Amino acid sequence: MATKPHGPASYFPSIEAKYGRTIDEWKAAMRATGLTSHKELVEWLKTEHGFGHGHAGAITQHHLHPEKWAA
Repeated sequence: MATKPHGPASYFPSIEAKYGRTIDEWKAAMRATGLTSHKELVEWLKTEHGFGHGHAGAITQHHLHPEKWAA
């Protein structure tokens, strides 16, 4: 039986559906910006890609701290 995603990953299906890229593609785009702070990345996602604050925060948290959310 598959476990239900928790934390930021619980947002991933809706992020992929709403913004048209996979999570891996979004993380690659985030790395390519050269930005490293949570605030900067959230603002970039919101202003450049139209993310809502919750979605931007969730993917940024997972991107910056993947070890915290490992299965």
